[in-house]
Amino acid sequence: MRKWMQAALGAATLVAACLGPAATALAQPSAGPAPGKLAQEASADPALEKRVLAIAAELRCLVCQNETIAASHADLAVDLRNQVREMLRQGRSEREILDYMTARYGDFVLYRPPVKPTTALLWFGPAVLLVGGLMGLWLVLRHRARLAPEAFEADEDDPDAAPKARS
Repeated sequence: MRKWMQAALGAATLVAACLGPAATALAQPSAGPAPGKLAQEASADPALEKRVLAIAAELRCLVCQNETIAASHADLAVDLRNQVREMLRQGRSEREILDYMTARYGDFVLYRPPVKPTTALLWFGPAVLLVGGLMGLWLVLRHRARLAPEAFEADEDDPDAAPKARS
């Protein structure tokens, strides 16, 4: 494999590795977890459960970290869902519940944290890495395109390459 192809493949792998967690973090939880992946309902009232799951879809599981507490089966996620359920029974609003959870666990508990200086790297870091990687790749390829063909070695496994003259 030619060296420039290896470099491009390495850059693509780096970009994919950087974007993987970001894509997960920026996913829209409003669509909710996939059907069949929700945790067991704990209330006989379907309206209450619908509200619990809507709020739980906005909160990150602190154990799993890559899924909502609506989808997680971790003990802490179950406890947090029960706490949300109880707060709803007490008459608290969704905003009050989210504010309580944020005050207790920080912005990290929100599946979509707010854009502010302390979360700027989370929101804009992947884009900066992608643009930087693409600029670096573009500069390397532009530099290589300007080199004379004599600056490159022929691949050993390339049948079209002319044999090297022996001295």
